[in-house]
Formats: sequence, C-alpha cells, structure tokens
Amino acid sequence: MFKYPASVSYDEETQSYEISFPDFDTLSSVAFAEEDIELEALDGLTAAIGESISSRQPIPAPSQAEEDDILIHLPVLTCLKAALHNAMIQSGTRKADLARKLNMKGPQIDRLLDVEHASKVEALEQALYLLGREVSVAIRIT
Repeated sequence: MFKYPASVSYDEETQSYEISFPDFDTLSSVAFAEEDIELEALDGLTAAIGESISSRQPIPAPSQAEEDDILIHLPVLTCLKAALHNAMIQSGTRKADLARKLNMKGPQIDRLLDVEHASKVEALEQALYLLGREVSVAIRIT
C-alpha cells in the first residue's frame, strides 16, 4: 500500500512541529503537539492526494524513507482511489469512459475518486480490474 515518508522538525520560534513530504514538494503540515504529528500529516497528505486527483496530476509513488523519517500510512480507500486515478491516467481512460464501463453516471465516478467520500471497496476493485489492475490485500502483524 501507500506509505509515504515524512520528515518532522521542531520549530522553537512557533513551538510547532513542521512536517514535510519528499514526494510532494509543495506540501507541508504543522502540528502543535507531538501526539498530533501523524494525524496532521495524514490530513495534509490526504488533501494533497485529493488535489492531485482534482487537477488530474499523477500521484507519485512513495519514495524510500530516510533514517529519521516517519511513515504515514494511508487508509485503504485512499490507496484504492489513488491507484484508480493513476490507472486512469496511465491507460488514457476518461471519467466518461470509466462511467460507461461500470454502467454508472458521471457524478458516481466523481465520488469514486473523491478521497473524502466513503466509496465501496467493491466498486473501486471493479474499476481497477476494468483498467487491468488487480487488487490484493495483505495484513501483517507489527
């Protein structure tokens, strides 16, 4: 799945934690408490992915984490939506084309790609399958 590295530094002047992402040049987040770092990083990362989808820009694959980086794990639905978006770009599939393949209307495809919408995993899996992708799930004990 998508696990993006983030670097965190403490800014004495603002008394906040600054979070940056090597895979998203313009993305930075701020947390005011140490326990909020991962949550703020996830919110910022999810918003950046949503913006990439809206602007029809490819979502970069996660890079290798550096020694002091933290890894931000995206929710499964966000991963599937990002994968579907990238698959559409790679295959040259327009939203209207995907809607026809899935027997859906345009607004349904918009919701399928909306990172804030709770889509059904089955619908995303079917869309990815129609674009030549296979979804698999792995669970690891940590």
